[in-house]
Amino acid sequence: MHRRELLKTAGSVAALAAVTATTQTADATPQAGGGKPKIHYQDEELLGAGGKFDVEKGKDAVEALCKYHGYPIFPGFRDGLWISDYGQGKFTKVGLAAYIFVNNVEDRYMMMDIFLLPGQMLPEHWHVEGEGNPAKREGWLVRWGVSHIVGIGEPNLGEDVIVPKLHWDGKTTTEHEVVATPGTFVKLAKVESRHWQYAGPEGAIITEVANVHTGSAVRHTDPKLNEYFLKQ
Repeated sequence: MHRRELLKTAGSVAALAAVTATTQTADATPQAGGGKPKIHYQDEELLGAGGKFDVEKGKDAVEALCKYHGYPIFPGFRDGLWISDYGQGKFTKVGLAAYIFVNNVEDRYMMMDIFLLPGQMLPEHWHVEGEGNPAKREGWLVRWGVSHIVGIGEPNLGEDVIVPKLHWDGKTTTEHEVVATPGTFVKLAKVESRHWQYAGPEGAIITEVANVHTGSAVRHTDPKLNEYFLKQ
């Protein structure tokens, strides 16, 4: 679908967000009277001792996002949730939470769910061969919310996508977006090509399918993110 057609669908979501955003409470639990949980956070709310990102508070925010959209929180979900602020301390701006259901290296198939808070960027990256595995082939199915899925192609990035300053001084190398709404599947344009995502005003929950994921074979456009993972 073209951007104009997708934006017609996304517009109703944005309108709903404009209404609900004014009714959020200050905690991650449903409001009295049956209101939806808060999903818009300030980074300061997710810091712990020493002013560093608190993973457990980040998980609280992700669970609130799930409850907001009606995503089923199953036994073991929280324990299995991988979450990172990429060492930047600004999780609501640049970060990622994901639950990997399966990553079968032998038969080479994987599936995971990605959780993005409102206006959160999954940083620009790409995948190479590594540890005997081929470069990752992947695609994304948006289940709830809206995600701007960006990769190679003719630049068409809308003004509603704002790359955070802390990501490579507010820059990326790719600017071709698909505004993906629930039910939209977007595949990686080309193996080893760079790509990133940016969540809409109600965040996004996305199912990713791929051949296999190799953590050591991920490369980021922003050099400081590569340096961060090398230290882990």
